Amino acid sequence: MFVIRACRRIHCYKSRGLPLDRVFLWRVLFIMAACSISNINAQIRYSVPEEMKKGSLIGNIAHDLGLDVQRLRSGRARIVSGDSTEYVELKSDKGILVVKERIDREQLCAETTPCSFTFEIILDNPMELHHVTVEILDVNDHSPIFARDEINLEISESATPGARFLLGSADDPDVGVNALQNYIMSTNDNFILKQHSRPDGVKYAEMVLQKPLDREQHPRLSLILTAVDGGNPQRSGNMKIEVNVLDANDNAPVFNQSVYKATIAENAPKGTYITTVNASDADSGMYSLISYSFANLKGNINEVFEIDEKSGAITLIGVLDFEKSKKYEIGIEAKDQGGLGNSAKVIVDLIDVNDNAPVISVMSFSSSVSEDAHAGTTIAIFSVKDLDAGENGHVACTVDRNTPFKLLSSLRNYYTLVTDAALDRERVAEYNITITATDSGSPALSSQKTLILKVSDVNDNPPRFQKSVYTTYVTENNQPGLSIFTLSAQDDDWNQNARISYLLDETTVGGSPVSSFISVNADSGVVHALRGFDYEQMKSVRVCVKAQDGGSPPLSTNVTLDIIIQDENDNAPQVLYPVQTGASVVAEIVPRAADVGYLVTKVVAVDVDSGQNAWLSYKLQKATDRALFEVGLQNGEIRTVRQVTDKDAVKQKLTVVVEDNGQPSRSAVVSINVAVADSFPEVLSEFTDFTHEKQFDENLTIYLVLALAAVSFLFITCVVVIISVKIYRWRQSRFLYQSNLPVIPYYPPHYSDTGVTGTLPHGYNYEVCMTTDSRKSDCKFSTLGGQNVLMVDPSFAETMQRAMKENKFLEDTGECTEMVRSHVI
Repeated sequence: MFVIRACRRIHCYKSRGLPLDRVFLWRVLFIMAACSISNINAQIRYSVPEEMKKGSLIGNIAHDLGLDVQRLRSGRARIVSGDSTEYVELKSDKGILVVKERIDREQLCAETTPCSFTFEIILDNPMELHHVTVEILDVNDHSPIFARDEINLEISESATPGARFLLGSADDPDVGVNALQNYIMSTNDNFILKQHSRPDGVKYAEMVLQKPLDREQHPRLSLILTAVDGGNPQRSGNMKIEVNVLDANDNAPVFNQSVYKATIAENAPKGTYITTVNASDADSGMYSLISYSFANLKGNINEVFEIDEKSGAITLIGVLDFEKSKKYEIGIEAKDQGGLGNSAKVIVDLIDVNDNAPVISVMSFSSSVSEDAHAGTTIAIFSVKDLDAGENGHVACTVDRNTPFKLLSSLRNYYTLVTDAALDRERVAEYNITITATDSGSPALSSQKTLILKVSDVNDNPPRFQKSVYTTYVTENNQPGLSIFTLSAQDDDWNQNARISYLLDETTVGGSPVSSFISVNADSGVVHALRGFDYEQMKSVRVCVKAQDGGSPPLSTNVTLDIIIQDENDNAPQVLYPVQTGASVVAEIVPRAADVGYLVTKVVAVDVDSGQNAWLSYKLQKATDRALFEVGLQNGEIRTVRQVTDKDAVKQKLTVVVEDNGQPSRSAVVSINVAVADSFPEVLSEFTDFTHEKQFDENLTIYLVLALAAVSFLFITCVVVIISVKIYRWRQSRFLYQSNLPVIPYYPPHYSDTGVTGTLPHGYNYEVCMTTDSRKSDCKFSTLGGQNVLMVDPSFAETMQRAMKENKFLEDTGECTEMVRSHVI
């Protein structure tokens, strides 16, 4: 503002050819340099005449602020603050201020001078605030007006020269040179015009009798009083004066004081008594009767106050407003019946009452703020105004304490709302910020303004699972594409930042990529099996899944899914013993002297399934004599039920069914030949009708030969001696070595099922004992269970008959001459 005034002063000095003060020039240059550094909070003042047409130029605001027009556009320059925005409009595309509506100085400011209004121009990015004051210059658009078009005066002819007659004053709303300047009265011989000024500057006129009146010559005089202002062109107003010449009235009324003072509160009700003026007249009779009236009706005096013509009491008839007018100066006239009068003044001072609440005007507001905004981020700029005066107009602003915001104030009645702490959208997504402005009146008045601020999301929360490890179960032999499990993660962020994708971490299971077994739907998190599982090959699968949000950069969380494969009864029991072959007949020997409960043999079976699917039970399905044998339900042991008699058939055939405990159950069938006999020939005679074709188990023969070779190597010396002496015996025993001997398992004491997938332990023990060429000889195996086994085939029967005719010394020996013990695992 100082710079603009200085520029005008320099221009004025140059136009008049006056010298410039060097100190003044240095001050101008310094302030202009300071203003060029920062335009923030700049103050500019313009002066424009009133009654300008709409659209008229007020000033080039962009040039005066040193801003580019493009800056006004990018900063969304706008006018804020108060009611002044209805008079001025900012053309941001041109950078100028223009008149928006017609400005009437008299309506805007009345008698206040100088007349001006202020507003602010605010820009964003970065935020700037500039104060602009527009001074309204008066234009001579009003003529002086008298309160009455005509006044009647009754003057006694006895009035002496010098008598004064008050004519009142005219009202001109204009100010300065355009206001009322002078009074002119029409030419006459009796009166001259004198004008005076009251302390408030109001000019009034009075007539002074210069030449005595002569009622007989001129009983009535008509005069014209003209009030003129100093405008260009000049304006004037007239009032007609009718003078009736009366007989003598030589004393004018006199007030007891020239100035009356009174105070009244602005909220006083109508009818409130103000004061009483009093004048006295030295005359008597009708000339002593005084009437009171307002000397001037400037403004709206007659609408606010009323005076009693007889008593001079002044009362309130209108509404007072301290904010519009702080005091009233009322001119009072006292006239007697003879037309003589006097004047006085009444000053009514208004007492301010706290009847205006503060007004909050938001100048700039960002309705959204990022949750990662730093403390001190500007949210809003607003101003507060209170039309009351003194303490009633002193305003203090506060903001809710339970919100992370605070108020800063660098200028009086201007506040900045900033963040005071870190924001978290996941905790509070929207704030209702209530700003309270309270004045210092008694009682205090306040107003509130609520700002709704939304917190925009930032990707600061990774997806979250309820557990770090999930476990699910799936039954083997499932269908490919089966839905196994659904993973679900939550993300406290919003929108794209909370959009979760599920990704399978590429690991290996059993040497194969996990993606060949499992797939995960990226959107729903549903886990599918890509193939059927086999419990016997794979007991479980561990999968690592990553949940990743859609933020930038994305955040992720890993979770482990353990897929436990459950067994299904998809494998039937497998019989390990007795071995079922088609090349020979397996016979279990039971002596006729066997007692009840004699262990004939044991059926050994396994099931590669687990749990109850591998629990095996044994049942005797068929038997030559059901009354003779029974099978253990849990252990598969075949025992005699009663004492064996001579009547029992030598050849007994049993069929045992092995079932698991699955649903549905699976089973296997094994056939067992049992020979009830005390001697080998008896058994042989019964089994000669077997028609099974001789077959050799080549692999078993090879294993036996290798085992015998190993044992022979350990006892090489003994074997060589025996072979050299007993060549014939060795030749006779060859058929025994080439026979297809059965393999009978040996179970250690306290045998139990130690595997999770079957019922047979990993180790088996076998013990073989045989004799050479004896009629009474048996093939004796391990005594575990007391079971005797004979392997018979047709070729072997013929060999046995031929052997019984051999050398007699073989019959007498009765003992084994050679024993081979072999332990095979």
